[in-house]
Amino acid sequence: MTGHRLAVLGAGAVGGSVVELAADYGHEVVAFADSSSAAVDPDGIDEAGALDRKERADAVGDGDPADALAADYDVLVEATPTTLGDAEPGYSHVEAALSRDRDVVLANKGPVAERFADVRALERDSAGDLLFEATVGGAIPVLATLADYGPRNVSAARGILNGTANFILSRMTAEGLGYEHVLAEAQDLGVAEADPAFDVQGTDAALKCVILANVLSEARADDPAEAREFQLTDATVEGIEDIPGSALELASESGRTVRLVGEATPEGVRVGPRLVPPGSSLAVSGTRNLVQFEHEHCGQLNLSGRGAGGPETAAAVLADVGRLS
Repeated sequence: MTGHRLAVLGAGAVGGSVVELAADYGHEVVAFADSSSAAVDPDGIDEAGALDRKERADAVGDGDPADALAADYDVLVEATPTTLGDAEPGYSHVEAALSRDRDVVLANKGPVAERFADVRALERDSAGDLLFEATVGGAIPVLATLADYGPRNVSAARGILNGTANFILSRMTAEGLGYEHVLAEAQDLGVAEADPAFDVQGTDAALKCVILANVLSEARADDPAEAREFQLTDATVEGIEDIPGSALELASESGRTVRLVGEATPEGVRVGPRLVPPGSSLAVSGTRNLVQFEHEHCGQLNLSGRGAGGPETAAAVLADVGRLS
């Protein structure tokens, strides 16, 4: 396989891990940018030096981020933080790359969760391709499996799609502890952010389900340009913040547990706490994620693994890069 020249936008855990691991997958990073600086070299940047500088000085190089976007690369890796509403600046980065007929690989959920029809239209007008495995389920090959088995044959995708929420519910159930206590523990362990709202309110899981719903809807449309588009505002979402410990105790007494379950179908998206039998594949514990497909010919397919993390998500990004011709 001939390696690709990558421009990586975003220097957080995922973007940094892509830069660190790219050479292991046979690729070369020619541009790397955070929100205020960039390192660009057509012969390949000093990956270790850029990452070290980011840690020491909060800058990856002496250039401007626009220099990275304008660099001579084969594939743009968009790993900036997910933003809601207009999906900026991620959407504009995608637009700029596709307008130059470059390929794009997304780790940023925003463009495909909030502007799916727009990015697909950009892709149709470009010689470049858009892939986004890393936006759903971290290291789990959710979209690749869906593509291989035919999304037109899948009536529903559901699962445990947020490790933070699953860790909290698992600990509350196992130890009989209250929400605030377990949340503080999760924050101490680095499992939950200082502001955990994105995870515990169900937003993160809902965005992933919106992406899945868009893929399922597009597959069923005779003309993909006419497919129904889903956005976060179309989803019914309930988080875990208001689940009392007594509800988990009652669930345990009846031999069940409570999990934050997301479901995507060609008709819509739902995310919320659900009672789950202990023998169910949805009863995964800790930070593990699980995605379950209802397939017309195969029945139920289950995929499980690490749904977040820098190296894990970077592996999904680099798998997408490897799929590009």
